[in-house]
Amino acid sequence: MAEASQTEQKWGDLGVRTLSAAVLIPAVLADVWAGGIWFHLFVALIGVLMAQEWVRIVHDDDPLQFALHAAGAMCGALLPLVIGLEGALLTIAVIAALSAGLALWRARGGPAWRFLGVAYVSLPPIALVMLREDPNFGIAAILLVMLMVWAADTFAYFAGRIIGGPKLAPRISPKKTWAGLAGAMAGSALAALGVGLALGLRGLLGLVAFAAVMAVVEQAGDLFKSAMKRHYGVKDSGKLIPGHGGVIDRVDGLVAVATAAAIIGGVRYGVGNAGAGLLFW
Repeated sequence: MAEASQTEQKWGDLGVRTLSAAVLIPAVLADVWAGGIWFHLFVALIGVLMAQEWVRIVHDDDPLQFALHAAGAMCGALLPLVIGLEGALLTIAVIAALSAGLALWRARGGPAWRFLGVAYVSLPPIALVMLREDPNFGIAAILLVMLMVWAADTFAYFAGRIIGGPKLAPRISPKKTWAGLAGAMAGSALAALGVGLALGLRGLLGLVAFAAVMAVVEQAGDLFKSAMKRHYGVKDSGKLIPGHGGVIDRVDGLVAVATAAAIIGGVRYGVGNAGAGLLFW
């Protein structure tokens, strides 16, 4: 009976997680394929939902903070279409300053988490639309990022539960293990290799190495979210997605990887060709 209970505890969430993924992934892929304003609106929606969860946890559901955070998310997703990347970043910086000022006005003392929310919900939307807007490799770049994150998350889940072993960051996330990190790196690398082979890309070694590093970024994104939740004493960021908790719980690794990938791709091949900067090594 004890062994059965332990097994159920270890794998009890697998079924509902799988069902949620089976419903959500096709919808996400269809939106990536559609691109254009539909992709921008989808990213804006995700950003606004993240803003709602962040403000509920960090700012006690302050309506003014939600308005600022949601505005930042929408600016990140939509303004690059209108005024370009520089204008969008400047607008988000102003919104972040207003949010920080409001937080200080509400209470002089407090945790630094109060000043991070606008950037957290605004910069990943910019990164995602920046990658998708690559005229030649936008779809491939977004698919690469998503497949790396999904594979890293899946391999980390199974490696952590099957192998176990020493904890990665026990004070922040008691369930994360070094075996899970190794699994994440292997999964991300395999996903990138598959994409590279499917597209006939050269420089596969560089692509695989990049993917392994992005798995570390993905796990860091998860730990960042876990540290925030642990500080405020909450288990899940929300209850929207069965088996996963809230939107932040589901996209914590994606927002970290997308942001890092967009920066790397933009530095390597320019802002307008950031997708190509991820694929060609």
